[in-house]
Amino acid sequence: MADTGGLDDRESMAFDVVIVGAGPAGLAAAIRLKQNNPDLAVVVLEKGAEVGAHIISGAVVDPIGIDALLPGWRDEPGHPFRTPVTQDRFLFLGQTSATAIPAWLMRLMPPLMHNHGNFIVSLGEVCRWLADKAMALGVEIYPGFAAAELLYDKGAVIGVATGDMGLERDGTPGPNFARGMALLGKYVLLAEGARGSLSKLAIARFGLDQGHEPPKFGLGLKEIWEVAPEQHQKGLVQHSFGWPLDNSTGGGSFLYHLEDNKVAVGLVVHLDYANPYLSPYEEFQRFKTHPTIAKTFAGATRISYGARAITEGGYQSVPKLTFPGGALLGCAAGFTNLPRIKGSHNAVLSGIEAADAALAALGADRSGDELTEYEANWRSGPIGRDLNLVRNVKPLWSRFGIIAGIALAGIDMWLTTLLNGWSPFGTLGHGKPDSATLDPASAHQPIAYPKPDGVLTFDRLASVFISNTNHSEDQPSHLLVADTALQKSSEHDIYAGPSARYCPAGVYEWIEEPTGPRFQINAANCVHCKTCDIKDPNQNITWVPPQGGEGPMYGNM
Repeated sequence: MADTGGLDDRESMAFDVVIVGAGPAGLAAAIRLKQNNPDLAVVVLEKGAEVGAHIISGAVVDPIGIDALLPGWRDEPGHPFRTPVTQDRFLFLGQTSATAIPAWLMRLMPPLMHNHGNFIVSLGEVCRWLADKAMALGVEIYPGFAAAELLYDKGAVIGVATGDMGLERDGTPGPNFARGMALLGKYVLLAEGARGSLSKLAIARFGLDQGHEPPKFGLGLKEIWEVAPEQHQKGLVQHSFGWPLDNSTGGGSFLYHLEDNKVAVGLVVHLDYANPYLSPYEEFQRFKTHPTIAKTFAGATRISYGARAITEGGYQSVPKLTFPGGALLGCAAGFTNLPRIKGSHNAVLSGIEAADAALAALGADRSGDELTEYEANWRSGPIGRDLNLVRNVKPLWSRFGIIAGIALAGIDMWLTTLLNGWSPFGTLGHGKPDSATLDPASAHQPIAYPKPDGVLTFDRLASVFISNTNHSEDQPSHLLVADTALQKSSEHDIYAGPSARYCPAGVYEWIEEPTGPRFQINAANCVHCKTCDIKDPNQNITWVPPQGGEGPMYGNM
């Protein structure tokens, strides 16, 4: 790629700071910048059709980030933090049994694992609220504009280019073709979420992951239901582990009771699983049939569905955050606290810290260099302290399985909390990336998942329908397969085609034909979870943004 990055043939707009992604991190950075210097020109690009359209999270939010960004927000009318957590519950599930962790043992858990003072929210609603705050300060927000390319000059990032619109399926300009625009900034902040496409490019180009553990991910699947009033317990946060996952497959499940008889139900499956026949989507559907879980949904109505990769590598997997001309924020950096199942608090804090570094740089009349203060300070600040205490949870879970791994992780969290970050385990590594953890199919037997009943459990296409996902069928596929022959010889022949199972939206199919199996990509189904970009055993599939504004329309997920 030339350093001009395609700038010469584009219309361009210049800003002080360009932010990619209108999630908690990007919006927090924009707000902080304008709070401290109203004269700055700040723009936020959002690939979703509106702010919040592509936002999906559990979500139980620790308000520490919002408290730092917007002191006094609790006294404002109309904020989205309407459901404080009133009860914490942990269950271990067998196939038909459910064992609750007793209250006395709950009190012995490390303080960071308690949800007192936290809120159950729609993170999409939180982002729309933050967007209103940002725009009131003069931030420009452009929804429906997918940042598709980094622009460079003399080795530094100088901006981003939005994707071309109106391309035909073969990549040629159609009758409604419009060239993408260049948005130039003195600094570019990438806040795209887990496995962001531009973040991935920046990490590779600048070697930001050198000397760090490989990133680790999970796939989170979530539905929102309206339940019968007698089944609703506003403020209840229930986490569970065990069935339907076996001891060697990491993950956990949740039920969060919001206001208005709404319940969020979800399952997170760690993407370092080994069995190529496992389907996270089908495991999620099975989870809802557990007797203890199913009773919540008696007479209920399913409202929405979505799925998204989440970062799980934590402290040791966070890459270098800065590069010439920009920085990584939020889940693009990998700031999720896995045992807490929380990342939005650290996303907001990272937006604040990156903005403060950019403010100092701009105030010194700098541009295009590295925001070294951000990189130098995060590990000693609240984000680093939060992640350091839980740094061994994921490696212990992966090595020792659910039961022993969680027990050891609990001990380790207590010790690191009591001993100011010291652990007898030191800092454990993750080993393989998630793409390298699958066993050959010959080592496993296919899993016979039950057929959906259309009442409590559903097939993928019914779920994609209620995610309000939409893509133009005439554009080039945004799911790029580098080597189709390799996909057949390895993904199909060795691993039995796991893409048809790990994708939660029915995008990939292996179709048997007289001439042999054919790999079909139903790109219009894609909910932008990024699992294929992470789990393909050959790293042969690359997710890139489709036309701006396309994809799911989650609303209040």
